[in-house]
Amino acid sequence: MQKILLGIGVALILLGIFGASYTWHHDHREAETLDKYAATDFQVGRDVEGNWESATLSLWDYRYDKAQLLNKVIVFTDGAPWEVDALTKQTPKGFRNENKLFFHFPKSSLKDLLLAKEIRIKFFYDNGQSIDLPLSKKDLLAWQRKLRW
Repeated sequence: MQKILLGIGVALILLGIFGASYTWHHDHREAETLDKYAATDFQVGRDVEGNWESATLSLWDYRYDKAQLLNKVIVFTDGAPWEVDALTKQTPKGFRNENKLFFHFPKSSLKDLLLAKEIRIKFFYDNGQSIDLPLSKKDLLAWQRKLRW
């Protein structure tokens, strides 16, 4: 009986170590581009004449910790920063928390987005962590296609 309890205890310890390391690794994951870190959607709004009205980025990120996104984003177009206020929402989904971030690009930034060779998005969590990642080439071209249309 003692061996069975010892075996169950060791199994629970190993399971706990695996679970803790997995959740920490997921919340501190490394990615080379924004689309590898979180799901994104970029939309361009136009007026009746086809001129730019607005552009919006939506970002969804799943985390295991309780860190929440802050309402601040910095967009870098070829190194030039645009500080933007964002709307954020966190929805608990069991052990994972779904963080959503939405922001509108300033109309004055849209031409820079269209001509940029690199766009980086930096967003912040209330635990001090910040994520600063570039768009992939594929996403950059897709954004610029939407702006040209």
